[in-house]
Amino acid sequence: MSNMEASIQALAKRVEDYSETIQTEEAVKTSVILPFLQSLGYDVFNPAEVVPEFTADAVGKKGEKVDYAIMKDGEVSILIECKGLSTQLNEKHLAQLFRYFTVTKARFAILTNGREYRFYSDLEEANKLDRRPFFIFDLLDYAPASISELAKFSRADFDVENILAQAERLKYVSAVKKVLETWVETPSEGLVKLIGAEVYDGRSSAAVREMLSNAITAAFRDLVRDRIRQKLSNAFEDAPAPSEIPANTIPAEKDDGVVTTEEEIEGWLLIKALLRGSVESNRIFMRDAKSYCAILLDDNNRKPLARLHFNRSKKYIGLFDGEAEERMEIGTLDDMFEFRDRILSTVSKY
Repeated sequence: MSNMEASIQALAKRVEDYSETIQTEEAVKTSVILPFLQSLGYDVFNPAEVVPEFTADAVGKKGEKVDYAIMKDGEVSILIECKGLSTQLNEKHLAQLFRYFTVTKARFAILTNGREYRFYSDLEEANKLDRRPFFIFDLLDYAPASISELAKFSRADFDVENILAQAERLKYVSAVKKVLETWVETPSEGLVKLIGAEVYDGRSSAAVREMLSNAITAAFRDLVRDRIRQKLSNAFEDAPAPSEIPANTIPAEKDDGVVTTEEEIEGWLLIKALLRGSVESNRIFMRDAKSYCAILLDDNNRKPLARLHFNRSKKYIGLFDGEAEERMEIGTLDDMFEFRDRILSTVSKY
C-alpha cells in the first residue's frame, strides 16, 4: 500500500468517526481538506504552493474568494471550493469556480464537501469550466482504480497533459456507470423495449414489460456475480493447497477435535477476495474452533469480520456490522457475495 493510500484510508476513518463534529465548512477545511492535500504531497503551509482564500482582481465581484488555489511554477494549477460535510453538492456551488476558472491559468477545479471530491476541467469549451465533473472521488466509497486516478493529481505526478488525455474518457465512463447503476435497479422503458425486441417474440403488454424488467434486473446481478465468481475461481486456483499453507496461518486438525475443512478455507479465501482493495490480504486471519470458524482482522478476537458456522446441516455466516453477531443462512458459498457490503461495514468499525 502506498503512503498516499494509507493517508487516504486514515482520513476516511476520521470522517467516519468524527462526522458530527466536522459539519461546518471551516471544520471541513481544517480537519479534512488540508490533510487531503497533504496526502497528495502538497505543502499546505507553503503559501507559494497552497494559497488559502485565493482572490483574483479580474473576477468582477469584490471580496469574492475561492477557498484554495494550488500553485505550480507561480501559476494557478488547481482551484478548490469547499462546502460543509452534509452539503449535497450540485451545479449552483460551481458559481465562484466558473468565474475564477476564466481569469486564471488553472486547468482543473475541485468542488468538495470533504467526503466527495468532484474534479472539473474545460473539455467541452476552452477556458470555460464544464458543468459535469470528469472524475468523482468518494472518500468513504472508492475503488482501487480511483486511487490510481487520484494519484495523478499528486504533487509528484501532476502532469496536465497526461490528466487531460484521460479526462474525457473518465467523464463518460462515470456518466455511463451512473446510468447502468440506475438500470440495474430500475430498467428504463427504452431498455426494456430494446432488450424485449431481442428476446421476446410475442405481443407486448404491461405484464410482459414488467416481466422483462424483472428479468433484466436479475440478469444484471447475475452478470456481476458471475464475474466475481470467475475472479475468485482464478484466485482459488492460484492459492496454495491446504497442506501447503503455513501451520501458523491455518489451524490444522488438533487433538481437541477441531478440524478445519476445505469449505472453511474456501470461505476464508472468499472473504479475502471480497475485501481485496480495502484490506491487505495478510491482515485477514482464520481461527477455527469446534462450533464455528472465526475470520478475524489482525488475528484479533476483538475484531471479528465474520464467523463461518459450517459444521451443521444448515450453513450460516455470522455478521458483525451491528451490535452483536447476526447469523444469516446460506445455501452455498456463492451466497456470501450478498454480504460484501456488510463485511466492508464491519471493517470500517475497526
